[in-house]
Order: sequence, then structure tokens, then C-alpha cells
Amino acid sequence: MRVSIIVPTYNERDNLQALFERIAKAVKGLDYEIIVVDDNSPDGTAELAESLSSVYPVKVVKRPGKLGLASAVVDGLKHATGDVVVVMDADLQHPPEVIPLMLGRMDSCDIVVASRYARGGGVIGFPWYRRLMSRTAALIAWVLLPASRRTSDPMSGFFAFRRSLAEGLKVAEPRGYKILLDLLARNRSARVCDQPYLFMARASGRSKMGLRVVYTYLRHVVKLAFSSL
Repeated sequence: MRVSIIVPTYNERDNLQALFERIAKAVKGLDYEIIVVDDNSPDGTAELAESLSSVYPVKVVKRPGKLGLASAVVDGLKHATGDVVVVMDADLQHPPEVIPLMLGRMDSCDIVVASRYARGGGVIGFPWYRRLMSRTAALIAWVLLPASRRTSDPMSGFFAFRRSLAEGLKVAEPRGYKILLDLLARNRSARVCDQPYLFMARASGRSKMGLRVVYTYLRHVVKLAFSSL
């Protein structure tokens, strides 16, 4: 099994070295590639990723501006060669050590969602209002998108899936942040499993969360709810 790990980035230079090191240790012995999709980071994220490609199996996809996480994953898929795709953030809030656990469940699952809310999962170092926002967003998804009810964490940005499920994938909101919703809505018969994990506070860099992200998410869910996928 070959694994493609797609990592959308914007100003994540400070996290790349540790991220690649931890991924390499976590998937040691596996056939894998890391695909960094960078939205023209001014801090030199793409350039550092390219320099690290001499040490790690890294491909870098450069984009001209901040085009959104969902479209970044779609662009990354165009360069993926793995049978299984893992999507994760670069900020180390998604621990690479969970990847082997997710891959180990691919024999019986088509989509494996790393869940903060499954039994054994959790959130560490996040203020109460951010937890409330996450729970509220999940509730909105569960109400409007029945397909999202197959996971305890439809807001997760950390998941694995069979690449065949994403062939021809078009996202409802390219600038959106939760492409997992598109994947679940498009593949309603797919076997979905949760893998509990501990979501950690960001070690360095700045969060992308803001009112624009909230608005884009709401628009994304509404578009999916009334689409004919």
C-alpha cells in the first residue's frame, strides 16, 4: 500500500522540520510521499519544504495565493500516487503518530476520521469558547448533512481515505476548510470509522480561525445541504 500525505500550508515554516521528522518515524517502513500544497506563504514555507525534499519524499505544489484548504486538498490529489490518502494540518495539532493507527483500519474502512470526540479522544490546551465553536459547527453539520452523522467529528481536518473515493471530486466551497464534509456527502455508502486522538494546542505560528472562516463554513454546509451530489 502506498500512502500520500497531503499537507496544505500557509506560513508554517517553523513547523515543517518537526512535522517531517515525526511523519518519517511514524510511517517508517511504509511506501509514502508527502505533498505540501502551499498558498504562496511569505515566510518561505514552500522553499523550506523543497530543500527538505533531499531528505524526505516531499513534493511541493505552489499556488499563487490564499485559495483555501479544500481546494488545496483537491490540487494535492492531482499529484498523489498513493492508494490511500491522508489529509492533515502542518501545525502539529494533528499528531503524525496517529497515521499508522488510521492506516491499520483501512482493511475494514473506506474513510477513517481522526476524532477528538470518539471514546479515547480529547482536546488539550484549547479555551472553552473554541471547543464550543467546534461542537456547534458539528451540530450544524449533523442537522443539515445526514451523511456527516457517520462520524463523531465531522469537523476534523485529519482523516484518511481510499483515493478512488475522490476521483473527479468537486468541492461545494473551494475556499472552505472542511473538505471531509464533501467526501462524506459524495460517498454516502462508504464505510466510515473513527480513530480517537488527542488534539493539541498549536506549538508555533498563528491560527487561521476567524469570522471569515466561520462564514465560509456556514456557506459551505448550506451549499452541500442543497446540492444534488
